[in-house]
Amino acid sequence: MAGLRETEVWAAARMPLPRKKGTMEENRFESRYQTGDTPWDHGMVDVNLIEVVSALPITPCRALDIGCGTGGNAVWLARQGFEVTACDLSPTAIGKADAKARSAEIDCRFVVADFLADPIPGAPFGFVFDRGCLHCIEPEEPRRRFAAKVASLLGEDGLWLTLVGNADEEEREVGPPQLSASELVSAIEPFFEILSLVSGHFGSDQEQPPRAWICRMVKRRQAGPAL
Repeated sequence: MAGLRETEVWAAARMPLPRKKGTMEENRFESRYQTGDTPWDHGMVDVNLIEVVSALPITPCRALDIGCGTGGNAVWLARQGFEVTACDLSPTAIGKADAKARSAEIDCRFVVADFLADPIPGAPFGFVFDRGCLHCIEPEEPRRRFAAKVASLLGEDGLWLTLVGNADEEEREVGPPQLSASELVSAIEPFFEILSLVSGHFGSDQEQPPRAWICRMVKRRQAGPAL
């Protein structure tokens, strides 16, 4: 277990890398994790992840969880036999995620990183998961760069499952950012072949969970150029 918690990971946690303009520049989530103002972090494994991994099924492989928060989904993937790397902007979230994995005696590598700006260790991956990370990126050009980077980290025929706030639902006072289907497709299609794009809901403990686009895709054999 110790071998997966490299010293540079915790060095990064203590000294976050400078943020670059035009990326996920401001760590606006850190203060919210510090105060517990995290309505998206309900302590449950997202049911959409469970269904996709179990139903296909996806064979255990190297996996990346982008915007992992306090690590519930990453720990679940590791329990299924995946070799998991998980990243988040928030050092507080990563600290909680690592503690969760240690308590469960599960091997995961947690990294404090800005996905667009910082190197991500562990590639190539066979599976990438992001729950509500892509939809935080705006405008369109950085979203395409996000998709291009995901493609660059995946091996041949690598899969990406993204859960994105669905603009078909009226915007909530407290709820995720939202994209239309066309905005989502525009960002990812140069780099990925869409296998499934359906309207559903985020896994949540809310009585009426926010609507989500549940998009499963495979890396194109000749993906568009990285932006």
